[in-house]
Amino acid sequence: MTIRRLALRLLAPGVALLAAFTVSSLVLAGTGHSPTDTWSAMGRFGVRPESVVSVLNRAVPLYFAGLAAAAGFQMGLFNIGVEGQYRLAALAAAAVGAAVSLPPVLHVTLVLLVALAVGAAWAGVAAALKVRRSVHEVLSTLMLNFVATGLVAALLATGTGGAGGTAGGLAGETKLIPLSGRMPALNRLLEWIGLPFPIGSRLDGVLVLAVVAGFAYHLLIRRSCFGFELRALGVNPRAARAGGVNPVGVTVRTLLVSGALAGLVGIGPLLGNSYRYSIDFPTGLGFAGIAAALVGRNHPLGVALASLLFAFLDRSAQILDLTGVPREIVLIMEGVILLSSVVAYEVASGLIETREARLAASIDECP
Repeated sequence: MTIRRLALRLLAPGVALLAAFTVSSLVLAGTGHSPTDTWSAMGRFGVRPESVVSVLNRAVPLYFAGLAAAAGFQMGLFNIGVEGQYRLAALAAAAVGAAVSLPPVLHVTLVLLVALAVGAAWAGVAAALKVRRSVHEVLSTLMLNFVATGLVAALLATGTGGAGGTAGGLAGETKLIPLSGRMPALNRLLEWIGLPFPIGSRLDGVLVLAVVAGFAYHLLIRRSCFGFELRALGVNPRAARAGGVNPVGVTVRTLLVSGALAGLVGIGPLLGNSYRYSIDFPTGLGFAGIAAALVGRNHPLGVALASLLFAFLDRSAQILDLTGVPREIVLIMEGVILLSSVVAYEVASGLIETREARLAASIDECP
């Protein structure tokens, strides 16, 4: 990648952030609030040690959701069903995790495998509808979100699927996962290497799993034959099919991978702090992950930075309650970041393609 091409790629997110700050500042000024005081308060609160830990914990589920959406986007598939996939997977993982008694490593592994399998299976329904009945994945995954939401609510309300019963289980929640099935915190590790850690904070060990998932995603998409076929279909489906790529098989596998990654979205809250699935389990992470994938341009590092940015904004917004500034300003900022990023990236891509076309046209023909 040339320096000019890299500069254009890096300029796009910078323009998006500048646009978001500008629009949000105008809204603040128009409502009688000082933009400078607001950004200063959010910045000071967001860089506190306890806030940094909270941002990392908040970013992990967004990162998994972003990777799940990005896997589909690489092929031109729009998996809008991350929300339903992770909620159903989290419920199943919580129920299985609370029902068995195994050694710690095996217990956590089983919970992770259940989450992966359920997420992939739910996405597999959309894959089957697409390849067998030509149902567009946007429609099928969106409708499956409603089905998953209703199914989860029914299981919790009726006390089935691991909910209700004895041993601390109440209607509307599953039983607690035993200690052997919980992810350890990283507090002691950070203290051991000499990093100060705020008292009362807990850095979830799921962060390590997110790092591993990011590397695995990169190797799968950029360093495997499947990843090459996936990206080829995303860039030029006709040329890929002419080159021998089977679109049906790649489509099914892509949605299964996307669903499996979506199944990990709820692992952070499940094994990090709540240890059960209940009616107040975090929602909306799937749609937030789609935004992280779009802002991060489907690259694991870009998705990570976008997830950290959104997590930082959500955390720092808590200080606004004390300053009298409505929290909705953060929602406005996040929306502008998303819209500006999409526009800026498209403009940058157009400039790069135009420049490459001019360079190709300027090359003298071989004699």
